[in-house]
Amino acid sequence: MTRRLRDPDDELAQRFPQLTGAVMAKGVEDTAFYRWTRFVALNEVGGSPAHFGVPPAEFHRFAAARQVRWPASMTTTATHDTKRGEDVRARLAVLSEVPQRWGGQVRAWMEYAPLPDLAFAHLLWQTAVGAWPIERERLHAYAEKAAREAAASTSWADPDAAFEQAMHAVIDMMYDDPSLHDELTELAAAITPAGWCNSLGQKLVQLTMPGVPDTYQGTELWDNSLVDPDNRRPVDFDVRREMLARLDDGWRPPIDTDGAAKLLVVSRTLRLRRSHPELFTGYRPVPAHGPAGRHVVAFDRGGAITVATRLPLGLARAGGWRDTVLSLPVNEVKDLFTGRVYSGGETRLDDLLSDYPVALLAPSTASVEAAS
Repeated sequence: MTRRLRDPDDELAQRFPQLTGAVMAKGVEDTAFYRWTRFVALNEVGGSPAHFGVPPAEFHRFAAARQVRWPASMTTTATHDTKRGEDVRARLAVLSEVPQRWGGQVRAWMEYAPLPDLAFAHLLWQTAVGAWPIERERLHAYAEKAAREAAASTSWADPDAAFEQAMHAVIDMMYDDPSLHDELTELAAAITPAGWCNSLGQKLVQLTMPGVPDTYQGTELWDNSLVDPDNRRPVDFDVRREMLARLDDGWRPPIDTDGAAKLLVVSRTLRLRRSHPELFTGYRPVPAHGPAGRHVVAFDRGGAITVATRLPLGLARAGGWRDTVLSLPVNEVKDLFTGRVYSGGETRLDDLLSDYPVALLAPSTASVEAAS
C-alpha cells in the first residue's frame, strides 16, 4: 500500500489526496472538533485535541529541526478557517492553570442552565468565557453553526428545533440572568490579564520562530472572533493606522482592552525581520536560571533574541521571577518594545519583563532601524 501511494503514476496515489482532504476537513475539523470538547482551545485546524502541549525543551528541539528542514515554511496562529480567534485560545489556555475553579464553575452553570447535550454545553461555556464580552447575536450565530456541525443533537440536514430553542435559551440566560451574567463576567475578567500575557507570548514566538510569519488581517489587535463567518467581519484599518502612528511617536501602551500592546509586538517584530533578515538565520535556546526558569521560553535566531512568559498564573502564585536570570549571549542589546538597553551576560527577568511579559532583543544598531 505504501509503495503504491508513493508512486505518482498509480491511480490510488492520485485519488487518495482527493479523499483525505475532505475527510480531514469535514470529518475531523468540522465534525469531531465540535464533538470532542474537553478543552476546545486545542481543537484547531492543523492541531490535535490529543496533543495538549509540550515543555520548552521539546519546543526547542522542534524549532531547531524546523530551521534545518523547513526554514521557509509558513507560520501562523490564525487563518480564514480558524475555529476560534488566536486570543480566544490564549485566554482559554489560562483555564488549564485553574482546573479546579473551572471544573466547579462549569458544573454549576450546566446544572443551573442545563442542556441535554453535555459535550456541546461544555463547548458553549468555554466559548462564552473565551470571547466574553461578546455580542449576543454573534454568540447565537456561532452556537447554531457549531451545534449543527457537530451533528449530534441537531444538524444542517435535520435541524432539531427543540434542542436549538433550548440552546438559544441558555445563551439568552447568559445575558439576562443577573447572577449568571455576573459570574460569567467575573471569571472572564479574572483570566483575561493572563490571557493577554499568553497572547503576546504566542504572537512573538510565532513571528520570530523559524519559518515565514503570516498575520491574518485584523489580528494585529486582540482577536476575539469565532469560526467563520465571525472571523471574516470587516477590519477597522483606520484604528490600526492611528495606533501605529502613536506607537511610532514613542507611545508605549499599557496592556489593556484596546490591544495596542499587541500591535507594538507585531509591528516591531515584523520590521526587524524585514530590515535585518540576517538576525534570523539560526536557532539556539537561551537558558534561564533560577526559581522561575520554567516560566520563560527564550531563543536566539542568530542575533535576534525572543523572550516570552509561559504559565503566567503559576508564575504569579510562585512569587514572580524573583532571582531568575537569562544568559544573554551578546555584549549589548536593546529591547524593541521598551527601548531599554542591556549589557548582556546574566540579565534579571524582573528587569527585562517589568513592563511587558515579552521582549525582543537585538543589537543596538539594528534595533534603531527596526523601530522606524
